[in-house]
Amino acid sequence: MASGSGGARSFLADAGYGEQELDANSALMELDKGLRSGKLGEQCEAVVRFPRLFQKYPFPILINSAFLKLADVFRVGNNFLRLCVLKVTQQSEKHLEKILNVDEFVKRIFSVIHSNDPVARAITLRMLGSMASIIPDRKNAHHSIRQSLDSHDNVEVEAAIFAAAHFSAQSKDFATGICNKIGEMIQGLATPVDLKLKLIPILQHMHHDAILASNSRQLLQQLVTSYPSTKMVIVTLHTFTLLAASSLVDIPKQIQLLLQYLKNDPRRAVKRLAIQDLKLLANKTPHTWSRENIQALCECALQTPYDSLKLGMLTVLSTLSGSIAIKQFFNAVPGTKPSPARYSDLIKLAQECSYHSNRGIAAHGVTVLTNIVSSCQDKDNLGLEKDAVFGLESLLVLCSQDNSAGAQLTLKIALSCMVKLAKSRPYLSQSVVESLLTQLHSAQDSARILMCHCLASVAMQLPVLGDGMLGDIVELYKLIGRSSTDKQQELLVCLATVIFVSSQKALSPEVKTIIKQQLENVSNGWTVYRIARQASRMGNHDMAKDLYQSLLTQVASEHFYFWLNSLKEFSLAEQSLTVLEEDDYSSALSSIADALKSYHKGIASLTAASTPMNPLSFQCEFVKLRIDLLHAFSQLICTCNSLKTSPPPAIASTIAMTSGNDLQRCGRISTQMKQSMEEFKDLATRYSDLYRSSFDADSATLRNIELHPFYCLHLSYFNCFVVILSPRLESLLN
Repeated sequence: MASGSGGARSFLADAGYGEQELDANSALMELDKGLRSGKLGEQCEAVVRFPRLFQKYPFPILINSAFLKLADVFRVGNNFLRLCVLKVTQQSEKHLEKILNVDEFVKRIFSVIHSNDPVARAITLRMLGSMASIIPDRKNAHHSIRQSLDSHDNVEVEAAIFAAAHFSAQSKDFATGICNKIGEMIQGLATPVDLKLKLIPILQHMHHDAILASNSRQLLQQLVTSYPSTKMVIVTLHTFTLLAASSLVDIPKQIQLLLQYLKNDPRRAVKRLAIQDLKLLANKTPHTWSRENIQALCECALQTPYDSLKLGMLTVLSTLSGSIAIKQFFNAVPGTKPSPARYSDLIKLAQECSYHSNRGIAAHGVTVLTNIVSSCQDKDNLGLEKDAVFGLESLLVLCSQDNSAGAQLTLKIALSCMVKLAKSRPYLSQSVVESLLTQLHSAQDSARILMCHCLASVAMQLPVLGDGMLGDIVELYKLIGRSSTDKQQELLVCLATVIFVSSQKALSPEVKTIIKQQLENVSNGWTVYRIARQASRMGNHDMAKDLYQSLLTQVASEHFYFWLNSLKEFSLAEQSLTVLEEDDYSSALSSIADALKSYHKGIASLTAASTPMNPLSFQCEFVKLRIDLLHAFSQLICTCNSLKTSPPPAIASTIAMTSGNDLQRCGRISTQMKQSMEEFKDLATRYSDLYRSSFDADSATLRNIELHPFYCLHLSYFNCFVVILSPRLESLLN
């Protein structure tokens, strides 16, 4: 039976793939007709439709054929068609690696570089630059780019700069060869300033070795002092930062340089650029920030009168406070005494900004306080804890009444800080939950949704708080749903999720009745399905089963009907397993048998829900593994029970001596344990095969599958251990 169903499923899967291939070929032939049309409009229309074809059918053979056809159009077409092909190539950059005949593709494109038309050469250079990831070391392309940098046509020079930047990022040889030429052009008096501004960003890609990066840094250091204009300083400083971040060379010096411009340069544009680059370095290399760097940034933030600059500096500080940099800041250097005065500026800045009139500044100020309290748990921060809680509560009141995008973003930051604070300081969780429950009744629907997510996170971390919030959440659930807007439906799902988390897999009959009545009155089918899915996630399988059952008559397709029916049966199966308790082996076999009966019904419905275009092969295989795992558990329990019901015979010792197999002393249990061990090993192999074949699954699903092979192998090792010790079982029985 199992092999027959597997063969049927494989046939459906093959049929689905065959139909896709047929559609792909038909679509490619249709576009090919457009490419060969004599009308320019039809040709352009066909070209611009290729990205959608690649997105729908990302097969290497199709992509290779399509790009070769586009290369032919690029070779013989006019400049407008070439420009269209260039845009298609740039939009489909992630598919370039699937081109099989790279040499033939490049040959057709490169033939246009010898054209007398500078515009055609410029488009070709941009095309080569867009293809740099698959042809990084093509010497003819390198030579053409170097040659075009000396062109007298501005369009061609700009295209050569574009291509040089892309090839420098991909090829060490090209970057090493072009670095001196770029430097000469930037320093040359004949090069216009606007062209220098376009050449300088190429230097950010000179990070392939230390010597190349050092030479580029020296050149940028000369430029930043020789050309003090605003545009030149901004471009040079930003390139300087990107080079340092890529090469990881002299980052502390770069931080000091940026802080120097932030503190001393009077131009606000330069200050904003310095803040932007400091945030980049704070995200990428927080461990390179010294106490002096953070102290200098705090002094600048305290002194600046501009809210926009203060907000930017606080953004950098909030990033650093959530990393290892904050611990380095507060921990004293070995051999020295900690100086509280040194840290007062950071704490003073955070406390002042926590109640700032600007919501963004207040949010980042509270974030810094929360990160200090969370990261430095070995210090007595009672005052900071109170400031953090009060600041979060004020932000919660302020933003929960506002539906604007800025208020919602600030509210997300505040709620994230609440979750972090509750995790690091559990004794503050009660006040955090009370504040959320109090504000939940008067907040806007969009804010309520975010607050429900926060409550669910806190309840997951501290289940003891779930019972306390359950009553308030259920009362609010009764009041929600006077209208059927999208926000109301989303809120119903969020509140139900919090109820499931708070109830800890055991919903009372009263709560079940309230949820069902509310869903019958105000919700649509999609909302019910989402709530049922949340119930399954949280282990409330009884509730999920009832909700799936209620949806069976509300779908318009038999495939959807079988899909929901399979979910109902799976929920019923898992519900049968939840009644098991530790050390209660008497009812284990009956519970597993009930679960297997429901699982077999579910796999039949799931197979019926499959279609040629959607074969559900992963779902079917995963459920089959679950069924076989339960069979293995049942067999293991029966084997263990047989030790009491069927002990070794009296002549077991004689049989063991005669056969030369000492395991025969224990009777047939040793053979049964070996079979059980092999069964679990086979399950581990099948789970591993499913993991390797599920390349397009999400990360959470892959993590879930990845755990099963280790679990099954652990059980097989347990069986092996029992088998090895089985000669001692006879004495244990006696």
